[in-house]
This record gives sequence, C-alpha cells and structure tokens, in this order.
Amino acid sequence: MLVTVSVAVVMTLLAACQLDSADSQGRDGPRKRDNPTKAQPSKTPRAGGSLTDLAKGPLDEGWRVIRVVDGDTVEVTRQGRSLTLRLIGIDTPETVHPTEPVQCFGPQASQFATRHLLGEPVTLEYDQSQGRLDYYGRTLAYVWTTAGRPSLFNGQVVKRGFGYEYTYDDPYAWQAAFRRAETRAQQGNRGLWSECN
Repeated sequence: MLVTVSVAVVMTLLAACQLDSADSQGRDGPRKRDNPTKAQPSKTPRAGGSLTDLAKGPLDEGWRVIRVVDGDTVEVTRQGRSLTLRLIGIDTPETVHPTEPVQCFGPQASQFATRHLLGEPVTLEYDQSQGRLDYYGRTLAYVWTTAGRPSLFNGQVVKRGFGYEYTYDDPYAWQAAFRRAETRAQQGNRGLWSECN
C-alpha cells in the first residue's frame, strides 16, 4: 500500500514538472516543425524561440521589405530579385484599390505595415494549402520579422486590429490562431474594431 501511494505521489510530481516546462516554453510546449498542408490549431504566432521551430511551413530567408503597397501587400527584394507579396490570412481596409474608395482604417493599416516592415529584414513562410501565387500573380506568404526575436507580422495585423482574419478558399496553417486573435481584438475594441462600423 505504501509503495502504491509513493508511486502515485512521484507520478503526480512528474506530471506537474512537465506542465511547468510546457508553460515556460509556450502553451503547447516545445515547438516542432509541422506538416504545412494541415492547419495546426494548437500553435499561436507568438514572438520568441527559433523561427524554424515556430514556423509551420517552408521558410525562405534573406529578404528585405522595400515597399509597402498597403496593409496586406508588400514588396521584398533579395540579391536583385523582387517579389510582390500578398500576406496570407489577413485582409486590411483598402487604400490603393483602383475601383474602391479609401476605407475606414486603411491608412492606419498601411502606416502600421510601413512602421514595422519597411527596410526590415524578413523571412517568408509559404503554405502549401494556399499555393504560391494569387490571381494577380503576387506571391502568397506569411512574413516573419527577424530583427530581434521572430514575430509573425500577419498575426500582429489581426491581433492589433489593423485588419481582419481572411480565408480566401481553403483553410490555411495559421487560421485558428488568426481567428482567435481577431476575436480578442474585437472584444478589446482594438484598432478598426473601435473606429469603424
């Protein structure tokens, strides 16, 4: 009986230690490379840690943002090659659409992107579920800022209320995390949620 109680106490202590370890490394414990074709709802786009551990899909390093078109479209360059990116999973109010007026909070979303991205080194993350190009020939990607601790810019746009979670057709790898971020931004009246109807 005493042995059984001792074993139970040891098992309880080990479980508590594992939970503390997971909490200290993020809600879900150590990050592992996931299959980029499946949405993984347990991960959240938080700063810190190794980018290869945080990302869900293939990474493409060494880019620098040279132009912000608007809050969800930027241009990057590397070794003389340029790409126009459409950021996956977000939609910001329009500022440069040829047939639509400037929308509420559009200028603020563009300013947010400019402040955080223009001239900065970034790493692109691709998502096989979304393909590589959109209808307009723009490269579809998530953008990680890499000056300091890695941070997923697409998620920051939604989290801070500068844009909406946006699912084009198929679910994408960061969809669940972006939807949670949007709910929190809306509940907290952040950004466009307090300024726009």
